[in-house]
Amino acid sequence: MVFGMEDDHIFHMTGSGADQDPKGVFTINRLTGEVSVSQELDREAINSYTLEVSVTDLSGKLVEGPVALLVDVNDQNDNRPIFKETRYAGEVLEGSPTGTVVMTMTAEDADDPRLQNAVLRYNIVRQSPDKPSPNMFYINPESGNIVTVISPTLLDRETLPTTQYELEIVAQDMKGRDVGLTGTSTATITITDKNDHAPEFTHSLFQANVDEGSTGVVVNLTVDDRDDPAMGAWRAVYSIINGDPTQSFEIQTNPDNNEGMLSLIKPLDYESLVFHTLLIKVENEDPLVPDVGYGSSSTATVQITILDVNEGPVFFPDPLQVTKMENVPLGSFVALLNATDPDVLQSQSIRFAVLRDPANWLSVNPVRGTVNTSANLDRESPYVHDNKYTAIFMATDNGNPPATGTGTLVIHLEDYNDNAPYVHPSVVRVCEDAKDSVVIVGGRDRDIHPNTGPFKIELGKQPGLEKTWKVSRVNNTHAQIMLLQNMKRANYQLPLVVTDSGLPPLSNSTEIKVQVCTCKKNRMDCSGAGSVCSNLMLLLGLVLLSLLLYSNSSSALPAL
Repeated sequence: MVFGMEDDHIFHMTGSGADQDPKGVFTINRLTGEVSVSQELDREAINSYTLEVSVTDLSGKLVEGPVALLVDVNDQNDNRPIFKETRYAGEVLEGSPTGTVVMTMTAEDADDPRLQNAVLRYNIVRQSPDKPSPNMFYINPESGNIVTVISPTLLDRETLPTTQYELEIVAQDMKGRDVGLTGTSTATITITDKNDHAPEFTHSLFQANVDEGSTGVVVNLTVDDRDDPAMGAWRAVYSIINGDPTQSFEIQTNPDNNEGMLSLIKPLDYESLVFHTLLIKVENEDPLVPDVGYGSSSTATVQITILDVNEGPVFFPDPLQVTKMENVPLGSFVALLNATDPDVLQSQSIRFAVLRDPANWLSVNPVRGTVNTSANLDRESPYVHDNKYTAIFMATDNGNPPATGTGTLVIHLEDYNDNAPYVHPSVVRVCEDAKDSVVIVGGRDRDIHPNTGPFKIELGKQPGLEKTWKVSRVNNTHAQIMLLQNMKRANYQLPLVVTDSGLPPLSNSTEIKVQVCTCKKNRMDCSGAGSVCSNLMLLLGLVLLSLLLYSNSSSALPAL
């Protein structure tokens, strides 16, 4: 570019690309006005420059200008198409219609988009593997959309040699002409699964043997499914659709191999039913596609044969409960044990034996099962709880090997008046002064109503006792002892007779120890009588409290 002027004039150029950044791209001949490019231009960096040219005389006085100089940088095809990534991933559902868009591949070209230098065309140059067709996919040369070309029937994940195809994609500028520059990337296309194959049992009939009375896995049901094992289209769900009215079986799916684990959750009885026939159905977690259904191969029959096992005899009722009086004679009949052998299809005999008899009171006839007393029954024994004595018996059959069952016998013991009453406490204290001497004693009995109170407490039959002591009734269980005349401080044995209300009643002649003490200022000195001092008022208070408690406990008993 040249600006013409006279020889006494000087040309000047300013602006970005001249005296401003980027400096020195353009220069101007100061005398001739010729503008030159002094550096390589890059349109993709700066596509135009705006400069100003002015003219001065030799003294520097402006003669003309400034005049704007606009420089446009013309594009050259010096940039290849570039994909953002070297590898792209896409997927397409098996059986998709021809023309289904799988993915879009786009590249960018830094050249001028208004020129063919940046107009791209796409092409598939390689498909791997190339089966069943080398042209399974097509890429739109202008948009970069990759679509299926193969027919839906051939796009079958289960029959294709692989579930992943790799395409090499080339983008070329200059509208794809041979002179254009190219860029390359790779597309990996995965053929995804749909539930187009129903699971099918490997056998139409499964058989298993199981011992009666057992539980656990009986048989593993195997199926084939051509769908993707990682998907719900492959995972199996089993159900029992017939043959299990008692819900004795259940099926769980083994997640590792898709097998159905048929298990017994309730024991089965050989004598009730030997053969069990189940109808099993298998389905997928995901629904099948509309044009595919479950066929006959999706059901199977399972035949379970129950094997006979020698079972122990069973007692009935269990526990067996009887009521007996505790004083029955030795050898008395107590109960007849009843045990039956569940193995009714076998002819087996049963023998009885005592397994647990805590007090060794019982014996059993090994053949007939009759239980008799071998010792006296005692309701008051520590082996009796809540008036009940419990023993355990066993019945053993003659099977091979023998089997044993156990049963419980509970004897409710009725009370017999076999325990004489006694007086409590056995030691009392009185004051030597007769007017202060009153004590309370009570009757006790190991028997129960009606063989206990009301109690009758009287002085013993020794002559002269009634002149010194007096016993009078307080209530159904207690009596009052009074000293009738002053006594010396000492210990005395006072004979008493206590009688219960049983039929017939029992009496007990006993003695209580009476300590006669000196009482001064509400204190009782029993040291001379072999006793320690105690507070008389405290003693009387405790006796009255005991009397109140016994009176409340006996309020329901009849009076004498």
